[in-house]
Amino acid sequence: MKLTAPTNAVWGVAVGLGVLGILGKYAIAALAPYAFWLVFAGFAVLAIACLLKGL
Repeated sequence: MKLTAPTNAVWGVAVGLGVLGILGKYAIAALAPYAFWLVFAGFAVLAIACLLKGL
C-alpha cells in the first residue's frame, strides 16, 4: 500500500478539527462535550486522506 500526502485543503480541515477539539477541552465550554470526537475526526480525516490518492 502506497501512502500519499494529503492536499492542503484536507490538511487544513484536519488541523482545524484538531484545534477546535483542543479549544473545546481547554477554552470553549460549548465544545467541551465534543472535544474528543473533534480531535478524533481530525485524525481520521488525515489518515483517510493519506490512504486515498488525490484526496
